[in-house]
Amino acid sequence: MINGERITAQAIRWAMVGGGQGSQIGYIHRSAALRDGVFQLVAGAFDIDPARGREFGAQLGLSPERCYPDYATLFAQEAQRPDGIQAVSIATPNGTHFAICQAALEAGLHVVCEKPLCFTTEQAEQLRQLAAARGRIVGVSYGYAGHQLIEQAREMIAAGELGEIRIVQMQFAHGFHSEAVEAANPATRWRVDPKLAGPSYVLGDVGTHPLYLSEVMLPQLRIKRLLCSRQSFVKSRAPLEDNAFTLMEYDNGAVGQVWSCAVNAGSMHGQKIRVIGSRASLEWWDERPNQLSFEVQGQPARLLERGMGYLHPAALADDRIGAGHPEGLFEAWSNLYYRFALAMDAADRGQPAPLRYPDIDAGVEGVRWVEHCVRSADAGAVWVDYR
Repeated sequence: MINGERITAQAIRWAMVGGGQGSQIGYIHRSAALRDGVFQLVAGAFDIDPARGREFGAQLGLSPERCYPDYATLFAQEAQRPDGIQAVSIATPNGTHFAICQAALEAGLHVVCEKPLCFTTEQAEQLRQLAAARGRIVGVSYGYAGHQLIEQAREMIAAGELGEIRIVQMQFAHGFHSEAVEAANPATRWRVDPKLAGPSYVLGDVGTHPLYLSEVMLPQLRIKRLLCSRQSFVKSRAPLEDNAFTLMEYDNGAVGQVWSCAVNAGSMHGQKIRVIGSRASLEWWDERPNQLSFEVQGQPARLLERGMGYLHPAALADDRIGAGHPEGLFEAWSNLYYRFALAMDAADRGQPAPLRYPDIDAGVEGVRWVEHCVRSADAGAVWVDYR
């Protein structure tokens, strides 16, 4: 159980690029990173407007001299300080991720990056090679993986409780962009601009989340080929999609599907993953994250509750407040940053990471999946080989 005890000798000196005033995701990053005392926010380049960024940093309690106008100045100036930053989180539009992540790694910093890591598999491989050469950690913010019942599902599948895995159903299908909300919302507008968002909208923005959950639960599965069909129901978003269906075949004969959608009118969040085996199925829904449905053929369905003693130790290790008290997004993200800190601390001591976390490999795989989906869809929804 996580109870706030220090897990590293010292807090990691940490900065943010982006995530300034009005950024919901910036607040989530800071709340998660600072919760257990494993990171200390000491600097940042929070805003494209230097004055606004400096003012925001001051509101966070930072010294004005460590609130920088841009990421290049941040990295250069902090490198000259004996108490300079050791890690940085990148919470900026997609089109900037590659350059900032590359610069951070070249500056010898650990990185936590919003997904997608970059636009192309070629770029992602460059970052993976650079991280390995510099011995630095790159974490990707697949925050839902921090929910403890994801660990429970992984252990149950590994133990064979579902039997042979046959089908994986995934979706992240909300309805908040069922109209052209970006016309009046700059924070959403960049997500449908190919220059800033990259080759896709919902495939990269929401689809990669349940895809990563499937990789956590089913690390043995490898995609053999896929077929994707994508649509722009709000026509002004074309060529970027606001809905997509992806079918996948795995190398063991199992099949999978991902519904990525921002126009599922009436749906609050709509992220679910269901793993179907020859004997039983598991289902997790992020709107009810404290419960995991376990359905054995021929038996009454069961709900496994977060924090209970019957769960696997790997799941209980992520527990923060004991059974009965509902945990949510902030706890999940805090678990992620807790793992990032352990990995960074271990890397600084030349040791392997003691816990699994969404790493550079997860980031590369997310980019690769989006790239293949776009290639399939743009060729007329055809099957394409994955490797």
